[in-house]
Amino acid sequence: MAKSEVFELFQDRKGVTWDALMYVPTVSGLGIGAMMFWYNQNQGLTYLLFFLACFFFYQGVHRVLGRLLVLPQSPVSLDISRQRVSLALRNGEAIELIKDVRYFSDHAGKSFGLTGMDMMGSKRQYVFHKGQFADAAAFGKVADALKVFA
Repeated sequence: MAKSEVFELFQDRKGVTWDALMYVPTVSGLGIGAMMFWYNQNQGLTYLLFFLACFFFYQGVHRVLGRLLVLPQSPVSLDISRQRVSLALRNGEAIELIKDVRYFSDHAGKSFGLTGMDMMGSKRQYVFHKGQFADAAAFGKVADALKVFA
């Protein structure tokens, strides 16, 4: 790969459906359990379950909005070369990962993580899902291009 390759990201609506099917019952169950223990006078367990419901709700919303590329810090394109990885964010900011860039793929082959330090020395971490790319071939090309950083 002598020159850089640019990959555009798209909204992953199928992944959002799966996330909703995972997080909505989890948060609902934890919330209902918290209410049941509240009326059984077991406040310690109530607070724990309510905390877990709030935590999973926050994580689920963040994951769904990240897949939909709605958050200002969501990457909308990747520019990959041998020396660095550049990301264009939704808010118009461009991030260059230039130091300690690492690529982590999952065993199922449906997502991967990318970490590294930017020009200011801040550590950045991103997760990309297969559905965010134009097709499976584009996802495979990105994975092949990023294996340099594995």
